[in-house]
Amino acid sequence: MNTLGRDLQLPVVTPECSGQPGPSRASTTSNVSQGSKSTDKTHTSHLQHQWKQHMSAEMNQVSASSEHKDILKAQDLSVIIKAYVLVTSLTPLRAFIHSTTSVWHPPKKKHFTIKLQRFFDIFFKNSSPQQALNNMKEAISKLLLITEVFSESSTSGPNSFNQCSQCFQMLTFDIGFGMSVYPVVLEVHENFDFQDEDESTIQDQTFKELLFEDTFKFLLSNASSTSIFIEALQKIYGSTVSKDGKYHREDEQCFSLKEINSMITFIKELKSLGQFELLFPSAAPKIQRLLHDLYRMVDPMRRLGSVLTMHWLLSSLLEQFQFMTKEAHTNISEWLSSQGNRSPKQNVPSDSKKSHKALHYSSKTEERQCSHDKDTLSHIRQIFTSPQLDLNPQFNPKIKEYYAEVPFDMVTVKIGAEPSNCQCQVHLDDKKGPSSANYPLGLGLNKVIILVTDDSQPNPPVVSSYKVTIYREDRPSLPLFDDYMMCGFVQDCGSKIHPEESCGLQPLSHEYLSAISQTVFKTCEAGDTKGQWIVPCLSCSDNRTCDWREITWQPHGCRYSVLAKPELQRCVEGRRILFIGDSTNRGMMYYLIERVNKTLQEWQKTHDVKCYHNINEGKTFISYSYYPQFWMNANQRPSFEKALEQLLQRSRPLENTDQTVLIVGGVQWLNSNHLQIIQKVLSRENLSNILVIIKSIGMGFHLPVDGIHSLSQAQIQNLWNENLIILDTAKNLGYEVVDTFVITMGRYKEFLQGKCGCHFHEVVKSNPSEEQPHITMTLSRHYTLGKYFGGQSKSSQLQDYATNSHSPYHVRGPINQVYSEILLSRLCASKRELVST
Repeated sequence: MNTLGRDLQLPVVTPECSGQPGPSRASTTSNVSQGSKSTDKTHTSHLQHQWKQHMSAEMNQVSASSEHKDILKAQDLSVIIKAYVLVTSLTPLRAFIHSTTSVWHPPKKKHFTIKLQRFFDIFFKNSSPQQALNNMKEAISKLLLITEVFSESSTSGPNSFNQCSQCFQMLTFDIGFGMSVYPVVLEVHENFDFQDEDESTIQDQTFKELLFEDTFKFLLSNASSTSIFIEALQKIYGSTVSKDGKYHREDEQCFSLKEINSMITFIKELKSLGQFELLFPSAAPKIQRLLHDLYRMVDPMRRLGSVLTMHWLLSSLLEQFQFMTKEAHTNISEWLSSQGNRSPKQNVPSDSKKSHKALHYSSKTEERQCSHDKDTLSHIRQIFTSPQLDLNPQFNPKIKEYYAEVPFDMVTVKIGAEPSNCQCQVHLDDKKGPSSANYPLGLGLNKVIILVTDDSQPNPPVVSSYKVTIYREDRPSLPLFDDYMMCGFVQDCGSKIHPEESCGLQPLSHEYLSAISQTVFKTCEAGDTKGQWIVPCLSCSDNRTCDWREITWQPHGCRYSVLAKPELQRCVEGRRILFIGDSTNRGMMYYLIERVNKTLQEWQKTHDVKCYHNINEGKTFISYSYYPQFWMNANQRPSFEKALEQLLQRSRPLENTDQTVLIVGGVQWLNSNHLQIIQKVLSRENLSNILVIIKSIGMGFHLPVDGIHSLSQAQIQNLWNENLIILDTAKNLGYEVVDTFVITMGRYKEFLQGKCGCHFHEVVKSNPSEEQPHITMTLSRHYTLGKYFGGQSKSSQLQDYATNSHSPYHVRGPINQVYSEILLSRLCASKRELVST
C-alpha cells in the first residue's frame, strides 16, 4: 500500500502528523447518503460503510511523497479550505465539486466563504492560480478513485453485494495550502461539514442552506437528455439504433442496459450542473493513466474490465458534450460583440491554447515570412509577447482588438509584431516607433497600439492599427475579518533601499499597537516624519493573507489630521497657490482641486503654464507650470529659474505673505541647487515671506523600459541620500517639506499608467451610472474591528469626496492620496485650529 501511495504521490496527512488544528470536528456518523428515488436502507448503509472503510484505510495507509513532505508541516500552512464534493455514483465513479468554499487560517477559527475560483485567483495570483486549483482537484480525484477501485474489488469477491445505483454521497475535504501550489489533504468528512454550531454566524447558516439547496436541485433535476445523448454517442462510436431498440457499436457488440442508463444519467447531470463542477470522469490523459494503473495494480486478472470500459465511455461522452456545447459559439464576430461591454475586472473566457505557441516572444532569428497579396496589406502576421500573454480572442489577422489580464507581480511585458505583407512595417504607438519594445504595466488598464505602415509609399501611410489592452490586477488581497494581526513594512524585499535593514511584512509589537491606538495623539509637525505602512493580515509571513484595501501610512509618534471640506476651504480662501514640477506634482494639484471643490470639472495633461480661477467658488487661485520640458533639446529647454519667473509673472498679483504658496517637486530631477535658485528668485521678486513647500523625490524609472533612461538598483539606493540632502536643505531655508520617497519606496510596484513607473495617481472619467467605491484609505486609520483601534474619532477619517455624481473626473490612487493629504496638512498648518481628539 505504501508503494501505491508513492506512485500516486498523494499529499495526505498521515496519523503521525494528523494533529492539525482546525475549526471543525471530525464527523463520526454519516446520515446524508440518500437515494433520489430508492429507499433501500440496506444499500445506503452498505455505501456508507464502503466510504468509511475505504476512505479511512487510504487516509491511514497512503503516505505522502517526499516531493510534497515540506508542505505537511502544520506551521507551514497559510490557509485551509473546505471543498464540498458530491458523489452521485460510486461505480462508475461520478463526482462534482461545489463552486463555493470556506476558508480559514490555522490555528484560528475565524472563517469566511468565497468562490473557489476567486480564492485561487487571489491567493495564488503571483504564481499559478489555475495550476493550484487543478492540483487540488487532482488530489481529490485520486482519493475518490482509490475508494472506487478498492470498493469495486471488494464487491466482486465472494462476499459481494448489490450496490445502490441511485445513492449519492456528500463529502467535505479539508485541504491546506502553504506557499506551494501543491495541496495537502488534512481530513475527509462523510458529509457536508460546517462550522461548529456555537461558532456559526447568520452567513454560515445562509451558506449551509444554499449549499443544500444547490445539491438537491442538482440531484432532482429532470432535464431531458435523450437526443443529446444519442448525438454524442453516435459521434463516439458511429452507433446506430436497431429495430430492437438497442444501441449497437460498429463491432456489433451491444451496450448493456446498465451502461446505457449510466451514460444517460451522466448526460443529465452535465446539463444540470448549476453551482457544481464536474470532478470525475475526466478526459485528462494524466487521470486516464492513473485510472488504468490503479486497476492494473488492484485487478491484475482484469475481472473489472467492464468498469474501465464504462469510464472510457463516460470520458468520451464528456469530450463530445463539451465539443457540441462549444460549436454554438464559433462565430467570432458574435463573440466579440458580446464581450464589448465587459468590465476589465471580469474574467474573459479564453479559447483553447492549442494555437498560442505563436504568441510567445521568440528570440530566434527566423527568416521573415510575408505575402505579396494586396489583401494582406492591412494585416499583421503574428503578435509576440514575453512573458506569454493569453490574448483574448485568439489571434486572427482580421481581428484588431485584444485583451489580456496579468497578475500584480508582472510589471513589464515585451511586445512585438510582424506584418503579413512584404512591403509593410509595424510600429508600436507611433508611426516611427519600433517593431518591438518593453512596456511598463501600471495597475489597471494599459493600452498598446500596433500600427501597420505601407513602406512602398514615399511618406509611408498608416494602413491599419491593432490594439492590445492589458489589465494588471491589484495586489492579491483577502477580505478582513475579526481575527487578524497588524503587520508593518517600510521597504519591499524586491527592492531594498536599505540592504542592512529588514524588508517585507513584520509583526507589530503590542507596545507599538497600544501607542498608536491612544485617543489623544499629537499632530505631526513636519511632512517628513518617518513612519511605516501598516496592514491587517492573518499572518505577517504571507502577504496573500492581508486585506490590502485597509493599508494605511502610520508616522511614528504622531498623526496627520485629515481636514474636512469646510476646514480645507477656509484654509485656502483668498490664497494663490502655485505649482511647478512634473506630472507627479500635477497629480497633487488635481487632488487638491477635487478635495476643495468636491468635483473635478476639467483635466488635461498640462505641459505648459495653466491657471485655474474657479477654485473654491472663485475664492482661491491655482496655477501650474510643467518642469522640466524633457522632450526639448537640452540647449533649448527653459532653465528652472526662467520657468519659475514665468510662473510668478503669470500668477500676479502676489502677496509677500503665506497667502501666496509655492509648491515645488517632481520624481527625480529635483536637487539642492534648485532650492538655492528658488531662494534667489523669491528674494529678487520681493517674495521671501511666502510659504514654500518642497515635494521631495519619489520612486520611479526602476523598470527596463525602452525609450527612457532606467536606474540600476545601486542608483535607486543612492536616491535615499539625495533625498535626505533635499529635505535638510529645504528645512534650513525655512521651507515646508513632503517626503514622498519614504512613502513610495515600499510600494514601488503599485504604480499606475506611464512609462516612468512613477505615477501613483491617475485622473479617470467618472461614471455616474456606476456606484463609486467608498474610499477607506485614511492617515492613521484606527480599525473599529480590532481591539487596538476602538477609540479613534471620526474626524480623522477621510470622507469620500468622490461620490459627487456631477463630477466628470476623479483623481484615483491611494498612495498619491496619502502624500497629498500630508501636503494639505502642511499647507494649512498655520491656518487651522488644532483638531480636537
